[in-house]
Amino acid sequence: MKISTVKGTNDYLPEEAELRDYLQNKILAAYTGAGFERIMTPALEDAENLDKSEGGENLNLIFKILKRGDKLTKALAQGGADNLCDMGLRYDLTLPLSRYYANNREKMVLPAKCIQIDRVYRAERPQKGRLREFVQCDIDIIGSSSSSAETELIHTTAKALLSIGIKDFTVKINDRNILKTVLMSAGFKEEQSDSVCITFDKLDKIGADGVLKELTDKGFDASAVNKFGEIISKPMTLESVKGLSGAAAENVEGIINNIKELSNGEYDIVFDISLVRGQGYYTGTVFEVVSDKFKGSIAGGGRYDNLIGKFTGENVPAVGFSIGFERIFAMLCEAGCKIPDSKKKIALFHSEADTVKAINAAERLRAEYDVVIYEKPKKLSKFLDKLRMKSYYGFCFLDDNIEIRELKNS
Repeated sequence: MKISTVKGTNDYLPEEAELRDYLQNKILAAYTGAGFERIMTPALEDAENLDKSEGGENLNLIFKILKRGDKLTKALAQGGADNLCDMGLRYDLTLPLSRYYANNREKMVLPAKCIQIDRVYRAERPQKGRLREFVQCDIDIIGSSSSSAETELIHTTAKALLSIGIKDFTVKINDRNILKTVLMSAGFKEEQSDSVCITFDKLDKIGADGVLKELTDKGFDASAVNKFGEIISKPMTLESVKGLSGAAAENVEGIINNIKELSNGEYDIVFDISLVRGQGYYTGTVFEVVSDKFKGSIAGGGRYDNLIGKFTGENVPAVGFSIGFERIFAMLCEAGCKIPDSKKKIALFHSEADTVKAINAAERLRAEYDVVIYEKPKKLSKFLDKLRMKSYYGFCFLDDNIEIRELKNS
């Protein structure tokens, strides 16, 4: 049998799991401290819900689950691959939250301020920074169309990032309605805007020439593509788009002004017309967090006012922000991040007959140290080498006068 993990998934050693717990707990504390409440949803979702969620290219990355037993036998007999699956693994936490609200709205106070910190799954091609199983840290506000929701989400997310030592970052913000007016001014039709936006979202990866080529390959009108190329070749400021999309631009401007006042110079926020976000369900403001120290975005989100309505048949405004936990964890590990103010870890060795005494002694020592008890190994030096590799501070033996001996690097 294979001992390696499935591609795109990871095992985590105790020290790695400890750091992950620390980071998630700090993020959770920042979220709850801002008045958000944690909820939990299943990893499994109905296949129809996932397929109709407007998740952009993520819809091609869904892990689908075959029907079981008699249902699978019947589906195989009927033929056709589309009928074989009835469930799938969630690819993000927004679709499950929307279903959660529809199922529990009678018990919720609006605007609802929700936290989700959990695993999601995408059938990615495994590579550095892209896993098939990964953790997202989300906060969402449901039931408010006010831009105060965006302000609260951005500031709370920024506080969470600052609490785990992420500094010198910038929040980028845009509004899809601004981008749609720009696209229509170039000659694209309104119903084409979502497809164009999905391509434009790749600007930082494939460049302007790549964007224009993909739009051409999609069959869009050449004059519209060329006009759009002229537009994106020049810097576009918030002031320059006010004439095209006044209300949306003023809304973004108000959010930027609020955040600049709240940030106390600890982070920045800027307007970026090229920011799209890949999910098709976004309807208005979109935002990302970028840092010069980390490649790519480390958080992202936006407003999705129509997604919940797919379940309820009613218009329910909603907006959310998600921290890309795995990217941050990987980068902090590479930087040698250590949990601050943690107790020094020591090993207490004892004989088999003295297990109770060892536990009692360890309890006394735990006021000052993290203590792990072990029966004394036959090959102590090799055992100590392993403890040294795991960053133990020292060790001691169970006796009347316990003396802690420091484990120094050889």
